[in-house]
Amino acid sequence: MAGLYAPVRSSNSSHQSTTFTSRLLLLLTVLPLTLAAFAFVLQWRGGLNDPATRWPTDTQKFPGMQGTSPLSTNVPSGTSSASDCVEILGRSSSTSFPYYRGWKFYMSSDLRPKICITTSTTAGLEQILPWIYYHKVIGVGTFLFVEGQAATPNVSAVLQAISGVKVIFRTKELEEKQAKSRIWNETWLASFFFKPCNYELFVKQSLNMEMAIVMAQDAGMDWIMHLDTDELIHPAGAREYSLRQLLSDIPSNFDLVIFPNYESSVERDDIKDPFSEVSMFKKNYDHLPKETYFGLYKEATRGNPNYFLTYGNGKSAARVQDHLRPNGAHRWHNYMKTPNEIKLDEAAVLHYTYSKFSDLTSRRDRCGCRPTKEDVKRCFMLEFDRAAFIIASTATEEEMIRWYREHIVWNDKTLNLKLLKKGILTRIYAPMAIVQGLRESGVFTSAIASAGPSSNEKLLSFTKQNLQRSNSTVVPSSRASNSVPLPSIKRYSISVSEATARKALGIDDDVLLAVPPLSPPGLDDLHLGT
Repeated sequence: MAGLYAPVRSSNSSHQSTTFTSRLLLLLTVLPLTLAAFAFVLQWRGGLNDPATRWPTDTQKFPGMQGTSPLSTNVPSGTSSASDCVEILGRSSSTSFPYYRGWKFYMSSDLRPKICITTSTTAGLEQILPWIYYHKVIGVGTFLFVEGQAATPNVSAVLQAISGVKVIFRTKELEEKQAKSRIWNETWLASFFFKPCNYELFVKQSLNMEMAIVMAQDAGMDWIMHLDTDELIHPAGAREYSLRQLLSDIPSNFDLVIFPNYESSVERDDIKDPFSEVSMFKKNYDHLPKETYFGLYKEATRGNPNYFLTYGNGKSAARVQDHLRPNGAHRWHNYMKTPNEIKLDEAAVLHYTYSKFSDLTSRRDRCGCRPTKEDVKRCFMLEFDRAAFIIASTATEEEMIRWYREHIVWNDKTLNLKLLKKGILTRIYAPMAIVQGLRESGVFTSAIASAGPSSNEKLLSFTKQNLQRSNSTVVPSSRASNSVPLPSIKRYSISVSEATARKALGIDDDVLLAVPPLSPPGLDDLHLGT
């Protein structure tokens, strides 16, 4: 009997196994389809959101963003001023950081080291805002704006609304205070007194740096730098792309950090936004083998007076400590000791010099010198600046454009490729990517909007005028009327005699001369060294 029922049991077991397998396959097929359909229905009905969109923008903060609505909500969509402003500071059609808009940049007081930058600028918002926020991204928390076009009501309204930006207005009281400052009564800066244009600016920068040291000490800063608004720090060599990280790795026995400068090498004559459009730079002598530098010197100079168009001795960061003083716009010093300095092997200051055609005429419009070889020596320290001033003052627009292309624009692709391979030229994309990302996220337009809805239209109109001025290729018929005049040095003449009297009485001032903007080594230096 057992033998008769055995086949029946085997048949039932096989049937049950087949049924179970079929049901399992059906479940595995139907379940994903059901879940997909359910998700589709939820999304179609608006019930499924990206988790990032549920973050409260009024409380969540991201370093550098202002907690304001996009600028477009405050300006009629049909106005031309809004579209013109967006050309430089506005958002592009792509959205690299769509969830950052409306957030606010902030710098925690717990982050160390704390770094501040001081500057004296006459630039407009289209240049200042990218400069500020780029340096915020790499770890700079405080900026000390001491004067310039930033002091005009429309610009200062925007700057004062940005966290960490301190605006110091150039007033009569400020000039009187600086006339009594210590460095004005010493001799190390005296050789720059009573000269116009660049010399006067150099003295003014030094006086502002002296004030910035006190402000940095009061704010608990660890490091201070002086930069112009056409310069960006490139913190190469750090474990992260961070100036804070770079300076935190500096041994405590160093007081001064030297950043060699790289110079922008523009490849077009229609650059409008250098920070976003320029990626090629000429390396500093300090970052090149001696044989490469002097071996390709003539090809890299291209008939200009020197290897660089302008200065080549870099900028520096100083550890904030007692007895610190400026030593010109490029260096710092200490009254009680010779600072122990270190020069970085990879990090650099990226100098965007003459990167726009309008830069050729801007110096002319700020200086009242006669366009002669002798008179320009009173105004400018470097040879290329003198030549550019003469061209901008005497040539027609067509001649100026031709001169600009011949002396500044790198349009010889064969030469460019050769110098790139040899290491004279280099490509640096990080600043470009950061500034473009900030623009696309709406940071700059949000900063303008943060000045208040009632002032947005005026601010946009003001920025539009500055953009038109900076991008124009038409030679102005008169000097710029809205630029802030440089302080009059003549009013401080009594201080020089006071310094002379101090010397006669045997009171010893630090006589180390201020470090001016210096050209890089030339072929004459090679011959002198051999």
